[in-house]
Amino acid sequence: MDPGHPGTLRRLRPLLVLETSTLLSAVANGITMIAFPWLVLELTGSAAAAGAIGAITVLPLALSFLFAGVVVDIVGRRRVAVVSDVLSMISAALVPIFAATTGLSFWLLAALAVLGAVFDPAGVSAREAVLPEVADAVGMTRERVNGIHEAIWGVGYLVGPGVGGLALGLFGAAPTYWFTAAMFLISSLVIAGLRVPGAGRPAVHERPDGVWRGAVEGIRFVWRDRTLRAVALLSMVIVGAWLPVEGVILPVYFSELDQPERLGVTIMMMSVGGVVGALVYSSRGHGWSARRTFAWAIVLSGVSVLGMALFPPFGFFVALAFLAGLTYGPVGPVINLAMQNRTPFRLRGRVVSLLTSAAYIAGPIGYVLVGPGVQAVGVGPMFLAVAVVVFGMGLVALLLPSLRAMDDPAVE
Repeated sequence: MDPGHPGTLRRLRPLLVLETSTLLSAVANGITMIAFPWLVLELTGSAAAAGAIGAITVLPLALSFLFAGVVVDIVGRRRVAVVSDVLSMISAALVPIFAATTGLSFWLLAALAVLGAVFDPAGVSAREAVLPEVADAVGMTRERVNGIHEAIWGVGYLVGPGVGGLALGLFGAAPTYWFTAAMFLISSLVIAGLRVPGAGRPAVHERPDGVWRGAVEGIRFVWRDRTLRAVALLSMVIVGAWLPVEGVILPVYFSELDQPERLGVTIMMMSVGGVVGALVYSSRGHGWSARRTFAWAIVLSGVSVLGMALFPPFGFFVALAFLAGLTYGPVGPVINLAMQNRTPFRLRGRVVSLLTSAAYIAGPIGYVLVGPGVQAVGVGPMFLAVAVVVFGMGLVALLLPSLRAMDDPAVE
């Protein structure tokens, strides 16, 4: 059928709604990824301060780690996604408002970072938890929809840093947040229109039996599943190593060179590679081994990051950034698929949220280590250490027996 045919568009409407909202939210987060560390560096001149801002969000994210998935399973995927975007919009809009009125300080920025981050795992989890139902509604395999979903995130992080780097150069760090707030607002309006089974509030018999009991049930389920536990721990280490590269190491490096545009180009190229890698998995991954794809993607990405850590000429540096994204592209869809296939519907929000939140917590922990490390030993040695960690986790993934169950059939 012609993709432009009205019948086809109606059938694809759930996917289009979900991914339009995902794209807008990802663009907003991509802008923030560039603008926030730049804003902190502009205010304090300290790489350690940029890392400390991320560390301050650990406690709120730990609470989200415990309870966000329960909220998703009680309130519903659609409503949680809307609320998450609205809170992020408020947080983003307050940055230029305070900058133009009372002025910004380190602790005020920390408070705004907490407000913007605390519901991020719930919003991301709400979207990912409804992906199997969207796949059923549009008649696609889970592999294909997960690949498309992660590719859309990649496009967002392709466009967002580019917009962010350009806006930083033209308007400055604080006014850039108006673009972020606008993206979050539109995203919340779009996702409110998602209509598929499982997007609304779950039936009474499918809801958790209380917030605390629901959280404990989700944690026990993940911990007792050796495969999900291994995926969660590996993801935490990799994210904890990689996010400070984008949030501290590269901003400090290009800040010293006074080249925000090159920072934007570098992260954009990683995103381009990630989009291509996710789309390749979307079109070809149905017949691939999930375990082997997961492990080799991390190994090959680690090799590319090791090359980046040597800081070759900028042209080679950007090419390696693209390869790092390309080889890592299938990891997100494979992790999503493992969570969806191994988890019953009534627990899916909690399981997705636990793994997502674990990764979010790992990022600030990485900032605590990498920020002061950059101050102490310099950008180059810290980048090399981070690259070794990423490569090492790929080797671990190749050897872990518990990951073999990633290829098991989906539970009903």
